Amino acid sequence: MNHLTVGISDCKVSSDPDSVLVTYALGSCIAVAVHDPVTLVAGLLHYLLPEASLDREKAAQNPYMFADTGISRLLKDVCQRGAQRSRLVVRIAGGARMMNSDQLFQIGKRNHLAARKLLWKAGLLVKSEAVGGEVSRTVRLETATGRVLVRESGLECGGHRETRPAERSLA
Repeated sequence: MNHLTVGISDCKVSSDPDSVLVTYALGSCIAVAVHDPVTLVAGLLHYLLPEASLDREKAAQNPYMFADTGISRLLKDVCQRGAQRSRLVVRIAGGARMMNSDQLFQIGKRNHLAARKLLWKAGLLVKSEAVGGEVSRTVRLETATGRVLVRESGLECGGHRETRPAERSLA
């Protein structure tokens, strides 16, 4: 397996069936995973903020930092590799409440709503998601199968915090 790491404000696209796209430490950020099951093209975006209008200069330097510029660029990138928008399977993860100050700005919630809105406007429905809560997530996207695995740490279990990460597939 060829692991391609997607950093914060980053995006990777692959058509190599032996590749796995992975992003770590999703807090209030959102990961958008797209996969074309016919051409086996996959893309994973890890964006930080909902709107490029918050900082146009940074958006010009790195469009993957923001939902609006990052999602449009992700879709363009996978289509340039042979994916068809009408066949894309979309999954999202992240959007957690990570700090007390996040409740004031609600970045995680705003990031989640931005993804849903932008994908809907692009004619794409989200097949599944793992969003919200107060957990950090790691996301893996298998290019060959389109399977998305989400590992969550800090889960609430029976009134206490679970320290062992749990991994599940986003069906």
